[in-house]
Amino acid sequence: MAIPDFVVALRAKIGTDPLWLSGVTAVVTRPSPGSSEPEVLLVRRADNGAWTPVTGIIDPGEQPADAAARETLEEAGVVAVAERLAAVHTLPPMTYENGDQAQYLDLVFRLRWVSGEPWPADGENTEAAWFPLSVLPAVSDEMRGRIEVALSDEAAARFVVTATDAPG
Repeated sequence: MAIPDFVVALRAKIGTDPLWLSGVTAVVTRPSPGSSEPEVLLVRRADNGAWTPVTGIIDPGEQPADAAARETLEEAGVVAVAERLAAVHTLPPMTYENGDQAQYLDLVFRLRWVSGEPWPADGENTEAAWFPLSVLPAVSDEMRGRIEVALSDEAAARFVVTATDAPG
């Protein structure tokens, strides 16, 4: 996975110590020809082979919705516009193979397709494709949850509260 330049610069100063980062999940949909069910854009990650919506890190000073649209274009060659913020949640701390530690605040957006056919545009993915919602390939429960909340009819963003976040 490509590491943003600003993260490389921070790592030069802090080494592998924990780094708090903001990220986006872009759940992109388009109408399905001949069906009332939408299609969802998924990419197959090069690092672990998992099918997921497009994900990425927000650049410093970048608006989160713009980051979701940028990542969609960079990773899958698809132009899309953000329709709504669907969820805000914190991912568990993680350690990468090189020892770098990070934790992400993830903002899940629903985006509407504007143009383009998906392809693995930047090397972070090996495949990119549209899937009918009822015929998704195997995706993790975590990613399925992000897709479901993005496609829900909830008017406001869902703030995910875990047992450790709840007041004592």
